[in-house]
Amino acid sequence: MKVFELREKSRQELTDLLNHLHKEKFNLLLRRGAQELPNPLRMKTLRRDIARIETVLQEDELGTRKLLEPNKTPIKDKRQKAKGENEKGKGKGRKEKDKGKKEKEKG
Repeated sequence: MKVFELREKSRQELTDLLNHLHKEKFNLLLRRGAQELPNPLRMKTLRRDIARIETVLQEDELGTRKLLEPNKTPIKDKRQKAKGENEKGKGKGRKEKDKGKKEKEKG
């Protein structure tokens, strides 16, 4: 689970997800004591996901980063924004610039 995906969720969704992950971790701990786990790496990913969610909640609580409000749309990635500007014609790619120069030389 990526951090930007977590920041798009509300506080209630994050706490629900955190409770679910804690329950899953507890069940895996019990199963590990009784038998071999089918996927031992799941424990590692659970620990890290729990830490990520707790970090995002702590950041929101301290005010260093705010969670996305439920009625707002997510912020676009910088790469998507730059790509959108090129499609609108605000910026030209290298091939388009070279093409324009060749046309000017011919005409």
